[in-house]
Amino acid sequence: MAARSVSFDADAHFMETGVESPLDEDRVHDSFTQLIHEQSRDLSHTETMEMNSFDLEEETRDDFPSLSCADSCAGVPEEAELTDPLVETCWSTATLRVLSSMPSRTIGRSRGAILSQYYNRTMQMCRRRQSRPSIRSFSRSARPSICGYRVETDAANFDREENKRERLVNNLQNLSENDRVRMLRAIPLSLHEKRELRLSALRKPGRSFSRNEIPCCSQLKYYIIIAFRHSWYSWLSFLSSLQLWQTALKRVSGRFGTGVLSYFVFLRTLLFFNVFLLLVLCLFLVVPQAVRPPSLSASPHLYGLELLTGAGYFADSVMYYGYYSNYTLTKACNGARNQTSCGFHLSYNMPLAYFFTIGAAFFITCIILVYSMSKSFGQSFRIDRSKGLLAMKVFCSWDFKVTKKSSVRLQRENISIQLKELVAEVNRKEVKSSLLQRLSAFSIQLLAWTICVGSTAGCAYAIYCFSEYMHKDLQIRVRSSSNTKESLLLKEASLLALPVAVSSINLLLPGFFNTVAWMEEYDSPSKRNYVAIFRNLMLKVSLLGVLCYHWLGRVALEPKSVGLECWESFVGQELYRFLLMDFIFTSLDTFFGEFLWRLFSQRVLKKERKPVFDIARNVLELIYGQTIAWLGLLFTPLLPVVQVIKLLFLFYMKKTSLMRNCQAPRKPWRASQMTTFFITLLCFPSFLGAAVCVTYTMWTIKPSASCGPFQGLNTMFQAGKKWVEQLAKDNPRLTWLTWAHTYLVENPFFLFLAAGIFLIVIYFHSQVVDGQRKIIELLQEQIENEGEDKKFLITRLQTIHEQKRPFSPRRVRGASQLGLSRGNMWTI
Repeated sequence: MAARSVSFDADAHFMETGVESPLDEDRVHDSFTQLIHEQSRDLSHTETMEMNSFDLEEETRDDFPSLSCADSCAGVPEEAELTDPLVETCWSTATLRVLSSMPSRTIGRSRGAILSQYYNRTMQMCRRRQSRPSIRSFSRSARPSICGYRVETDAANFDREENKRERLVNNLQNLSENDRVRMLRAIPLSLHEKRELRLSALRKPGRSFSRNEIPCCSQLKYYIIIAFRHSWYSWLSFLSSLQLWQTALKRVSGRFGTGVLSYFVFLRTLLFFNVFLLLVLCLFLVVPQAVRPPSLSASPHLYGLELLTGAGYFADSVMYYGYYSNYTLTKACNGARNQTSCGFHLSYNMPLAYFFTIGAAFFITCIILVYSMSKSFGQSFRIDRSKGLLAMKVFCSWDFKVTKKSSVRLQRENISIQLKELVAEVNRKEVKSSLLQRLSAFSIQLLAWTICVGSTAGCAYAIYCFSEYMHKDLQIRVRSSSNTKESLLLKEASLLALPVAVSSINLLLPGFFNTVAWMEEYDSPSKRNYVAIFRNLMLKVSLLGVLCYHWLGRVALEPKSVGLECWESFVGQELYRFLLMDFIFTSLDTFFGEFLWRLFSQRVLKKERKPVFDIARNVLELIYGQTIAWLGLLFTPLLPVVQVIKLLFLFYMKKTSLMRNCQAPRKPWRASQMTTFFITLLCFPSFLGAAVCVTYTMWTIKPSASCGPFQGLNTMFQAGKKWVEQLAKDNPRLTWLTWAHTYLVENPFFLFLAAGIFLIVIYFHSQVVDGQRKIIELLQEQIENEGEDKKFLITRLQTIHEQKRPFSPRRVRGASQLGLSRGNMWTI
């Protein structure tokens, strides 16, 4: 009597989609305890049959590692035997049967059983011409088993399997082409075996369907389906090609990893923000004012520095605050500046439009930022084990729809660098250090932070003193009666001193921070980048704080002391100069810090090493420039145009320099939360600070009396109140708007309430995400515990099997012979 094999029933239907449903899994995956009880109950009867029929080879195989099991057990190292209880010994035939029918091991199954199932099913399809069956009707015994290598290995079973294969090929040949393709697609065999079945079915002479035998309606239906699929795939490809810089980003990711990629993705995000602001401001402010331009008193002078200073010719243009009118634009007016006898139709209240456009731009930007930040939090703070991601990346990352050589090369490089990052994260181990080493590292880090904070405070104080000196120098130049062309040109050039000084500090001090960071010796590259980002952020915030005090605390409060009739336009020109100088110094840093350093390293030092892309410095430069752009919305409505042009040039310049002058980091690391971190920094220090400064200006500071849409008002905020009062005066039914504006808009409590609601929403969302993370951690821990339980139960099953097995002298004799041969082998 041969060894009992796992039986596969052939009376079930097959799957419809190839993916099993949870209901079917609940019905199929029986309790493991029930398997233990069934095996223990049938163990006595099974052993009696095995003892009467098995020879010495079979008995020896159950107790000692022989045949295939001998090789596997002999090659198990001692460490594995100590760590994994499942490799302590080779299992008996009865235990292997239970292992082969375990629900967790139903991944593959006996090839003969598969062929038998599909032979029966194709017979039914040939007779009844019906579609494929669903997997719900499959019985448990016909499901796959990863331990089926011990089943059907003798010659008779092999011949029977080949016969089943031949009959399956004959049945597949008799099916229609569509049914044959669907059936082959659903068979749970390897691609090689499926290809062999398909080729065998095509080689054999048999019934073939010619195009003339297919009905005309069916042909038309197939042509329509194929055309629709081609058009759909073409449309998806077209939509994918519309994504900005998609190919360039893939090339960057494939060569330099996700850390450098996060910088360019962040740059693209900022570009979209500025394009949105540009469209809003041009549609509601720039275009209406350009259609009805105000009358200018004098023509501006040209000094040749207008592109750098933003003054001169650009001072009296739609670029700055002072150009916009303070009256309602109508279709036909008499020409007076403050007239009231204009036509009623096509009127446009410019002060009200200016106020609400700036407010709406900030509000919508806030909504988009909060939504992007919450969505990014939910995506990046998931519990993704590196080992699980590594397995998914190895087996599921390739896109088989890619056919172009360039796309295949990009995808290969991208997957390669991601695998390197995941492997580095899996292999990274925390080094356990002693107390003395930790105290030494803490002392060095404390010294480094003290140096960085001290240098930042010193630079901020230096800018404060220098801005005060430049303010006094401007007052002295205003008092002087010299109005020659040379003096005016020197006055225009002196306006560039403060932007150049600030940009120089932003260029040099991050390099000093990197030098200080060398003595800290952080093990993780991501930790080193986060520390550098915080230090650069501290520098940018301190400098912007000093500059905001200079503009809103000195220039705005005493504009006449420096001879300014429109201080808002002067602040707008300052912001333009700072944004332009930031771009110029960033270009210089790219040229000297990357290009010339590469040439110096390769030709002078004779080294092939190239500089590494500084993520922290470049990201904070983007945040610094975007903060200036947001601050300038009120004073320079066309400043987003400059920011968009700057970002476009910056992308191509950085990408070219990266590809030619930089190298990938020596230690690969995965930037799983970099984008979320960048958006968070963009939202809270950058956007929040800009919104506070703009709100303070509109609510508190008195606007200029001779320029701009808010001239003649105590605050810019009164434009809304004046409009509400006019509506209530014209229409008595709208008097409630005055009450609503007084208690809901003018009252700061409404603003604090809205900000509190936003913070509560963000807090609750973060709590929900944190709760989901904890649940996922508990579920993963439960899965690990269930795996340990399976190991324990299998070990107990083997122990019960060995205890209930009768004593056999032949087994002892075989065991002694095997032990003697092993001893000789170890002696050799």
